[in-house]
Amino acid sequence: MAMTLEVLPLPVSDIDRARDFYRDKVGFHVDIDQEVMPGMRIVQLTPPGSGCSIALGDSIWEMAGDTRPAPGSYQGLQLCVADIKAAHAELTARGLEISEPVVYAPDDGATFMYFKDPDGNGWAVQEYRRRATEPLHQLLTDQAERQK
Repeated sequence: MAMTLEVLPLPVSDIDRARDFYRDKVGFHVDIDQEVMPGMRIVQLTPPGSGCSIALGDSIWEMAGDTRPAPGSYQGLQLCVADIKAAHAELTARGLEISEPVVYAPDDGATFMYFKDPDGNGWAVQEYRRRATEPLHQLLTDQAERQK
């Protein structure tokens, strides 16, 4: 059975403020912003080129019978880019407060920068230069073909 991870609910205190932050400062695309059933508004945003989105909404956890995590309690969320210097320039031009890139080792995948959303949810941006020539979606498609 194939499974894909496509949506992560993200705990925030103000849906509109979070939507505006992720859209305007981080550059995510707003896929959905609507009341999907009476009393349940969902805002789903996707990073450019990603197959996984974040979902903002007050009732997401209640539907599954779970306790809502505290806004800002998620840490270690991670985005990948092929060129961290270009990403840093674009994100700072959008007004995002983000750290300078930190090179932990010269290897591909060992350079990161960090930011937090208005609630304090913590994100890392990892440079994975290989993605410029080997997009993840193509690698996964090729892998699925080999497994047939």
